[in-house]
Amino acid sequence: MTQSISFIGLGAMGYRMASHLPKAFSDVRVWNRTTEKAQKHAQEFGTHAVSLENAVQADIIFSCLPTSQDVEKLVASVHIKSGAIWVDCTSGVPESARNLAPILLEKGVQYLDAPVSGQTIGAENATLTFMVGGQKTAFDRALPAMQTMGKLIKHVGDSGAGFAVKAVNNMLLAIHLCAACEGASTLKSHGVNLQEAFDCINASSGQSGVTSSVLPNRVFNRSFPSTFALSLLAKDTGIALDLVRESKLSAPIIAASQSLVQAASHLSEDGSDFSTLAKMYESMNKLTIE
Repeated sequence: MTQSISFIGLGAMGYRMASHLPKAFSDVRVWNRTTEKAQKHAQEFGTHAVSLENAVQADIIFSCLPTSQDVEKLVASVHIKSGAIWVDCTSGVPESARNLAPILLEKGVQYLDAPVSGQTIGAENATLTFMVGGQKTAFDRALPAMQTMGKLIKHVGDSGAGFAVKAVNNMLLAIHLCAACEGASTLKSHGVNLQEAFDCINASSGQSGVTSSVLPNRVFNRSFPSTFALSLLAKDTGIALDLVRESKLSAPIIAASQSLVQAASHLSEDGSDFSTLAKMYESMNKLTIE
């Protein structure tokens, strides 16, 4: 394909995501705040480490930054190529997407909020799920590039819809995690073998991604691999709760779970994996979930 592609933000997700683009595109540019990281990516995957000014002159621009505020600041600081499509893979705020889209459109740039799910293993294997909000014409143009990195790619609505779906998805992850930790704590307190018990649960109606993967592969074995920070889960659950409040809905489970995730995040060390939320329950209940 002859379109030029750039990827801005080479964190745990972005570094792996951008590695797949050279398989389909000859002109792939990468930029990171730490220049050495972009240079390493270029050497490893055949991308081109460029300046930020050069990166925003590509036909399709991907960004994967910590927050929507980071994206807003970056967009305001550069002159973006007219006719480009900006695909923002940040787990961002729907309101930010709704504000950025018309601002960029005035400059001839189409904006898509396109957060991803699948963690670092999905980014490594190009099996991510993209949930995309914005103009359908922009989605159709950017789809071939997204397909190099993802397995399931859905246009879910207008600007902000992608961020909303991601926030609710991660809110459900948080709810499942809290519920599974409470269930596991209850069983452990009654002397039940958790490994055997969750084999039963995972063949029954209580099964979820948390019970089948997160607890066995992160908590029961005490590995807690750092792939998705608890602080980022807290951020996303906060976005979901804000969406509830904006619509003046009643959602007591979302509200309670967000409070629990926020508390666990405050208690954890910087960079702790989301699965370390289990340690808060262990501390409260004076037992170990294993």
